[in-house]
This record gives sequence, C-alpha cells and structure tokens, in this order.
Amino acid sequence: MNLAGFCRNCLSKWYLAAAKERGLALDYDAAREVVYGMPYEEWKTKYQPKATPEQLQKFEDTTALHAFVSGHIAKP
Repeated sequence: MNLAGFCRNCLSKWYLAAAKERGLALDYDAAREVVYGMPYEEWKTKYQPKATPEQLQKFEDTTALHAFVSGHIAKP
C-alpha cells in the first residue's frame, strides 16, 4: 500500500465492482479470495505481520496519494 498507493483489498474492491457492472454474482469475500489466492483470513494469518510504527506512519503520511476506492475517500 505504501509503495503503490493501493493494496490487495483495493484490487478486490475493483474486481468486485467490475463483476457487479457485468451482472456477475460475487461478494467481497469471494473477490478477495480471487485476489489473495486463498481465503483472506488464511492469508492474513500466514503472511501479514503486525505493522511497525514506521509503516503506520508512512501509511498516514501517504494517505492523500492512495488510490481511490469507492466508499473509501482518502484524507485531504
């Protein structure tokens, strides 16, 4: 997220929005499973360590640059 301005959850939301535009039945959990390659909670347990204070600060510092995801508006 800090490097690219978007994360896998952003990709999942875009994937879900595209599916809905095409009339496909898909929910957010299913979209995340497509993007992560496994159920999100499983991926999170295996691969997502707790963010460091430096990572959290970088996230806050770059919030205005993060990609827009419908329903999630970056701070000004």
